[in-house]
Amino acid sequence: MTDALLTRIAEALERLAPPLPPQADLAAFPAYVWDGATIAAVDAFAPVEFALLSGIDAQKQAMLENSRRHAAGHAAHDVLLWGARGTGKSATVASVVGQLQADGADIALIQCAGDTLHTLPALFSLLRGTKRPFILFIDDLGFDEGAGDARTLRSLLQGGAAARPANVRLYVTSNRRHIVSRHMSEQDDPINKRDVVDDKLALADRFGLSLGFHNIDQDAYVEIVRGYAAHFGLSFDPLEAIQWATQRGSRSGRVAWQYVVELAGRAGKRV
Repeated sequence: MTDALLTRIAEALERLAPPLPPQADLAAFPAYVWDGATIAAVDAFAPVEFALLSGIDAQKQAMLENSRRHAAGHAAHDVLLWGARGTGKSATVASVVGQLQADGADIALIQCAGDTLHTLPALFSLLRGTKRPFILFIDDLGFDEGAGDARTLRSLLQGGAAARPANVRLYVTSNRRHIVSRHMSEQDDPINKRDVVDDKLALADRFGLSLGFHNIDQDAYVEIVRGYAAHFGLSFDPLEAIQWATQRGSRSGRVAWQYVVELAGRAGKRV
């Protein structure tokens, strides 16, 4: 086979499977997104200001302290943030990273989807090439009965060749305290019923820090609105704020923020 023929074959193969686009500079940006194959920089990383998150003081302080340790190269935990929707789990993760960056810490956030768990060893290989601390953020994670990805995540957390490197910590949010769904029938399993339940709890146990985010009462909701409104120079009617939440069937930080966006829109302001 001639060299010319080999060259044509190689070029044809490259066209069929073009090289992956270049990875973003891991030292240059405050936040990134992993799509399962490449790391892309986030053009505008603008998390909610840390001081504006109210009603979750204990949770956000625990997150800030753990993340500060990690940014300094000290021992730090992987974190599970669990609880009701709209209670500030995701906002806390981004806000903590933003606060540390504002304080001068060289730390970055990498967000990836739950369906890319099987690709994380490849991401870890890339991150081992830098000493910069990273927080890998997996939002709204949950596994159904028998999901194999639950064991994949356990292996990433517990050690071994595929485990995350020392400069990476995993921050995971979930609506379920134990991530994997559980059923009352598990308690009635006649064969090793304790083992069935323990296997479900084992994943959550891999996180050194587990923080619960709970539904808030009416007064706490109004105070969240008040804090946002004061920050942006907006006036509001507490009764209207309550009505806004009632119409949506939920009182949460997310609903409070949506109401403030409505107020800002009425006033012709940006938030």
